[in-house]
Amino acid sequence: MTGKSNSSAIIAAIAILLGFGLLFYILPTITLWLANHYSVWAAAAFDMVAVLAFFVIFWLRARYQRRHR
Repeated sequence: MTGKSNSSAIIAAIAILLGFGLLFYILPTITLWLANHYSVWAAAAFDMVAVLAFFVIFWLRARYQRRHR
């Protein structure tokens, strides 16, 4: 790996982890708000989408990197 692509991968990983870290930090607040204002099912669906999005982002990034090597 070259220096530029290595630093790009590091920056992307840090951005993804910080973004999802912030999301997971405020996730309980969002969940409680959704459960109180809409329904428990809406809160559960939001939580499920948030957790799945974390894994989907890394899966898509891995697919992209495999194709562009």
